[in-house]
Amino acid sequence: MDDHSPLLLALWRTLCTCPELRDGVPALSALLAERLAHDWLVLLELDPAQGMHPLGWSETAPAALSHVQALSAEGRARLRRWCLRGEACVAPFTEALRELLPTGPGAPDAALGLALDDEAPGLLLLGGAIDAGAEPLLRAIAHPCAVALRNDRHLRELARLRESAEADRHSLLTRLGRQGLGDTLIGAEGGLRGVMQGVEQVAPTDTPVLLLGETGSGKEVIARAIHVRSRRAEAPFVRVNCGAIPPELADSELFGHERGSFTGATSQRQGWFERADGGTLLLDEIGELPLAVQVRLLRILQDGSFERVGGQQPLRADVRLIAATHRDLHAMVADGRFREDLWYRINVFPLRLPALRERRDDIPALAAHLARKSARRLGLTPQQPSADELALLLDYPWPGNVRELGAVIERAAILGEGRGLAIAQALGAGGPGAPRPRAAPAPVVESEAIAPLDQVVRAHIAAALRHTRGRIEGPHGAARLLALNPNTLRSRMRRLGLAARDFRD
Repeated sequence: MDDHSPLLLALWRTLCTCPELRDGVPALSALLAERLAHDWLVLLELDPAQGMHPLGWSETAPAALSHVQALSAEGRARLRRWCLRGEACVAPFTEALRELLPTGPGAPDAALGLALDDEAPGLLLLGGAIDAGAEPLLRAIAHPCAVALRNDRHLRELARLRESAEADRHSLLTRLGRQGLGDTLIGAEGGLRGVMQGVEQVAPTDTPVLLLGETGSGKEVIARAIHVRSRRAEAPFVRVNCGAIPPELADSELFGHERGSFTGATSQRQGWFERADGGTLLLDEIGELPLAVQVRLLRILQDGSFERVGGQQPLRADVRLIAATHRDLHAMVADGRFREDLWYRINVFPLRLPALRERRDDIPALAAHLARKSARRLGLTPQQPSADELALLLDYPWPGNVRELGAVIERAAILGEGRGLAIAQALGAGGPGAPRPRAAPAPVVESEAIAPLDQVVRAHIAAALRHTRGRIEGPHGAARLLALNPNTLRSRMRRLGLAARDFRD
């Protein structure tokens, strides 16, 4: 081992200083050339689900190796088992190994399996006149190569998460028509004045916040406002919809899992708490979490520690928690559906968001803002609602809150075809009923004014889909609300010309 120490030191230094591992593979080949005569070198990443693909190669590597042949699931499993043994083999290979490696012009003369902590991140292939005496040297470089490959994989995963978070951030800003998350919120000096005062008070602290309000009232926007005003503003903001997580996967999603902890757990996975480390985690619809998961959530809120599913090592995460719900958690505690100790832990600083019907003075500014945003997204000439159209908006009850207002304004922009906003038509088509002036007496309904049954059914199904944001199945789907079989609901939607995608954000 001592004979290889200078090479290994240089190898560690080279692989650890390259921003991307693929850029370090040619340098790896050059270092090995001082001790091992070879013509080319290729580093392959092994993916249990997709096979193997080249991650980096020396300049003299055969072009044929840029496309490695696909392996069957059985072949991938066999190659993984071979890599886990940490073997270094020089041709001629056994028939079993030869079936797993590239053939033809790019056939290698030596192969090195890379293994680390029961993982098989990949393998190293070399070509040239290599003799069996090279196997000890190859085995000596296996550990630094495996570490570098796993670190590179983790860095790429972090980059994907960062890109996803940036895409979510950009999408949110686009939906809000804002340039930055720190922009002034519409209604901050109006109907949201009290909420924003609470935001300014609690944001600098790490105190848990509980956001209460109806669906569509803007809880995520307020959570982000707290985040950008906190000392964690440069750290991740992660939103998790607890109602969308299957109960059997809630532990894994929130706290992560170890490889092999359950069927389908082919690799280690970080949970949302780890991904939000140092930042803010928004648990939207927290009332939907199973009681068993609430116990583990309570522990991490108490001391910051948790364990991945199937893990034995305690981990820690520094996360500021914001919980949100449209449910009455206090009543759920009384019914035994929500843990009382968790309720006390998250209810330290509650903020109740008013429904849109409780902040009607904000509707004109919101409508104007949403109209500009819809025009940009649809490529139409910007239009603003007239005084009569604003009166219609002010008289409407807005059961779907700001989310429904946004949908109505966008529908009005489409129906107006760039010449105006068809507010009356949009409200009649999308709401549970046409707007009625609050002071007007109820009209006498003649038989001729009774709407056809299909029209009434269509409006009712549309209202359910808006409430569930286009979700059909599951405990919070439209089918459950309407007491219908999901397939029956889909059939009726097709007949009535309704599409679930039209009701999603």
